Amino acid sequence: MTAAEISRIAGVTRATVSNWRRRHDDFPAPSAGTESSPLYDLPAVQAWLQGRGHTSTASPTEELRTALRLLGPGSGVAARLVPLAAAASRRTPEELAELAAVPDDQLIARAEKTAGELPAAVPEAEPVRYGPDDADAVRALLGCVREAGPQAAVDVLAERELDEGAASGVYQTPEGLALLMARLLPADASRVLDPACGSGTLLAAAARQGARELFGQDSLPVQGRRTAVRLLLAAPEAETAIRVGDSLRDDAFPDVTVDAVLCNPPFGDRDWGHDELAYDPRWAYGLPPRFESELAWVQHALAHLEPGGHAVMLLPPALAFRSSGRRVRAELIRGGALRAVVSLPARAAYPLHIGLQIWVFQRPEPGGTDRTTVLFVDGEGEQRDGVAGTASTTDTATAMTDAGTRGSSRPRRSGSPSSTASSSAASFDWTGLTDRVLGQWAAFTAAPDTYADEPGVARAVPLVDLLDDVVDVTPARHVRATAADIDPEALARRVDDLHGQLTEQVAALAASSASDGWQPSGASAREWRTATVSDLARGGALTVLRASTPGTRGSKGSGAPTVERPVLAARDIAAGNPPSGTAVDINPDAAQPVAAGDVLVRAVAGGGNAAAMTRVADGRDAGALLGQHIHLLRPDPARLDPWFLAGFLGAEDNIASASTGSSLVHVTPGRLRVPLLPLEEQRRYGEAFRRVYELRAAVRRTADLAADTAATLTTGLTAGVLLPPAGPASPGSRSV
Repeated sequence: MTAAEISRIAGVTRATVSNWRRRHDDFPAPSAGTESSPLYDLPAVQAWLQGRGHTSTASPTEELRTALRLLGPGSGVAARLVPLAAAASRRTPEELAELAAVPDDQLIARAEKTAGELPAAVPEAEPVRYGPDDADAVRALLGCVREAGPQAAVDVLAERELDEGAASGVYQTPEGLALLMARLLPADASRVLDPACGSGTLLAAAARQGARELFGQDSLPVQGRRTAVRLLLAAPEAETAIRVGDSLRDDAFPDVTVDAVLCNPPFGDRDWGHDELAYDPRWAYGLPPRFESELAWVQHALAHLEPGGHAVMLLPPALAFRSSGRRVRAELIRGGALRAVVSLPARAAYPLHIGLQIWVFQRPEPGGTDRTTVLFVDGEGEQRDGVAGTASTTDTATAMTDAGTRGSSRPRRSGSPSSTASSSAASFDWTGLTDRVLGQWAAFTAAPDTYADEPGVARAVPLVDLLDDVVDVTPARHVRATAADIDPEALARRVDDLHGQLTEQVAALAASSASDGWQPSGASAREWRTATVSDLARGGALTVLRASTPGTRGSKGSGAPTVERPVLAARDIAAGNPPSGTAVDINPDAAQPVAAGDVLVRAVAGGGNAAAMTRVADGRDAGALLGQHIHLLRPDPARLDPWFLAGFLGAEDNIASASTGSSLVHVTPGRLRVPLLPLEEQRRYGEAFRRVYELRAAVRRTADLAADTAATLTTGLTAGVLLPPAGPASPGSRSV
């Protein structure tokens, strides 16, 4: 192991490890490596650390990764440990601890016996043999199963095996997305197939929804074993059949038909077998083009369905509009197989730079009801509306953007233990997105002929309207931004109401910007002594609660804050809104709620927008939980006026001098400076800063109302429900 790995398991810096090497003669000597990059024996280092009272601070998963790395590439130990991880899941923590404590020779023998208990459901699970060199990895695995759970251990083993096999472009389907896709299936779907099962996330989600017969296939043996173990842990009562092989070229279930198919297939695979499969009977809707492997997976899924069965697939957005796949798309629509297309926000799953789509298919039933419409749901709309952190105020018009990414995604498979993907997907409000999609799907399936469109969210489009020259099924192209049945009288009344509100708000803005009372300070600018926030905190004039960033842990013993309260997010400070955050915005270190009079400072700002960096908490904020990327300063009211403090802290020069970074600046609150003034003079400045804040708020409200009024008028005119005001034409105008 390297010095860096020693520092991780000991919980110290690399400089400390270097210091140990120089100061302690009994520190283990390097066993390999070079003079500049020495390598050390793991047991020797662990024994030395234990002798000096240093307990390992590395997580069980990190210790397992370290043990696997020390065995070097090509050892194959990761694959041989999978059966042991699955079998160890049946042992109690006490039994695992007892097993890990025995001498190496007994450990190896008992580990082989335990691994032999693995059920035959795991593909390519042959009897395994462990050698003396594997003892440390076996102990690390047992510790990981005991502390982090068997699934975490299997994921680490799969990660190592995929790295050794140079399997690129392998990504896991996020748990929230897998559950959404599974819930789009009928409640009575009992037999489910995933022909590109990856890590088994989709099949596990189907089991959670009640599926009892699970079929999976993947071209990578490690993924097949991983899926089998996941299902043994997540659905031990289900009947499972997991196979290894290329589903398109060598279908392991040629005679199996199921109630449903869930699949996140490889994208952009140009070597899927176009030539040798040209006359395959699965291509009932047309031969998939060479560069449209996704359409081969779609028809493979449909071929495995019982009549009336459903397939839910995660597909790249380019599939919805590429000209090469137009004919097959048209046949899928004409034949009634395509039921719905749902666009997802970008960053919901890999590839992160595009918004993927969920396509829902249903195999036509002989003599069944003709399907006349396809449902489109714009799942991206919610993300687009929330980009600036404020909700749109218009009821009749919303921005409409193109959800289709003009370009194909790079080849990829499902199933990697990518922590980046997991953390990115975890930041999404999957509950809200799932409710948004499932609500529309339930209404559509209950009464497709009478389904009522929801502007900006979903629309059922007649098949004949889709069968044009391009057959583009991108949801954003079909989901209307405005309702088709706007009441002219109601819209006219809304315009009058908005006009009245705007008139009042303009008057309020003029009052807020009144110039009376503002006097020059003299012939030159005032000069004063200043103190930093750190100085004021040390003197007891205020208390600072630092912001946390995603993924950091709160201090030990600080309970996790409840999500039943509102959460004040950094975007609320920037926009002047009341608390609008959700559970994902909670600051892990902020169990104490916000109080009126607290000064809130954004910890991160972009584009030099110092004007919206601070605000004083009021009654709207009181009791809310503090969100991430916010510093909270609680001044002693007998020594500091909060508005005085907020005003000077938010000054552009002050923010710049206390920040690091360029495009995104990270504010260090302790470095912010405040003038030292008597409390009475502070209050005069504080009242002035409060007036400035109200002016800024009035500007925002006026701009919002003006934009709402303009959008409503545009909607009314273009929808044909408003007429232009009567009056003479503008000079020089001519008829079109």
